[in-house]
Amino acid sequence: MRSRLVPLSLALTLGVATGCGGGEESPSIPSITQPTDLPEQPTAGTGDATGDGPGADGQAGRAPRVVRTLVDRLEVPWGLDFLPDGAAVVTERMSGRVLRVDDDGTRTVLGTVGSTAPEGEAGLLGVAVSPDFAQDRTLFLYVTTAADNRVVRARLDGTRLGEPEVVLDGIPRGFIHDGGRLAFGPDGDLYVTTGETGDPSLAQDPDSLAGKILRITPDGDPAPGNPVAGSPVYSLGHRNVQGLAWDDQGRLWASEFGDSEWDELNLVEKGGNYGWPEVEGAGGGPRFTDPALVWPVEQASPSGLAYADGHLWMAALRGQRLWRVDVGASGRASRPKAFLDGDYGRLRTVVTAPNGDLWLTTSNRDGRGEPTATDDRVIVLRP
Repeated sequence: MRSRLVPLSLALTLGVATGCGGGEESPSIPSITQPTDLPEQPTAGTGDATGDGPGADGQAGRAPRVVRTLVDRLEVPWGLDFLPDGAAVVTERMSGRVLRVDDDGTRTVLGTVGSTAPEGEAGLLGVAVSPDFAQDRTLFLYVTTAADNRVVRARLDGTRLGEPEVVLDGIPRGFIHDGGRLAFGPDGDLYVTTGETGDPSLAQDPDSLAGKILRITPDGDPAPGNPVAGSPVYSLGHRNVQGLAWDDQGRLWASEFGDSEWDELNLVEKGGNYGWPEVEGAGGGPRFTDPALVWPVEQASPSGLAYADGHLWMAALRGQRLWRVDVGASGRASRPKAFLDGDYGRLRTVVTAPNGDLWLTTSNRDGRGEPTATDDRVIVLRP
């Protein structure tokens, strides 16, 4: 593991191209599935209705309403986070472009990470806006290079992204399972998800950065209070985490790809070991931490995760639906319910906007979907 801050050799091809993009109204309200009864898994919550309440708002919750398609014809959008002015920063995995997307559908190319290596599931992945953006104007990006996965940061000067600097490098890269989600926690530290790159043994290796959730400072140092002093590892035993969200009690949740049986929603605790590859789904106690909920892989393949309106919202790729999960006051996850089933194809990222809406990205041009002429898209929903 190396942590350093030096000019990045990845060149940014900068440009400013502004235009309006696909802000048409959705032609109809999407179909809504009924609550799904998931198969039983020992000791894991699986969609039962026996939780400690139907969410923080105390209501069962109505279906989210599709407001509009905000922008379309994107090239595999992956990461999304919001600037203080309400516009979003969106990354494109294949092209390496970093975009600004305003709430009126205007898009601006801020820059292109020129040496991104976008093969398989790799490329330009997550983005996180600095919590001190008003002062430092900094964006954090997770990028696959020819050598590794790494976290970089770059200053946004107006509509031009500056030269990136390496924050953390040496994260193993792979054709598959590169993780890639970035999110700042309530503690001000940066959380980084990594995959085990198709080598399951790395998830249990404490000296490897693969198959982990990492917690670092904005300068790339291991965050104070991590389980092992001097290590960025916050939790281990993960196959491929691509979703992070904190609820209104400050609890960290993560969505994780399973192998052939069970995808997972995990309540993440510092130092927790979530079992992969020794365990898929529940049944790992007391050595391993069981998931809060599981799904058959054909119903999920979860990527993005957001918290809004007393619920977790989980975007599913293979499952092609948006899952809503109730979160009780005690931290119990229950009553998963699916929406948008097949209406927009593969769903990659879901993020809560400053006004409480959900911004959702599709991933149909990633080689595994069936794209329409207007894919890929950013869709706005109102929970």
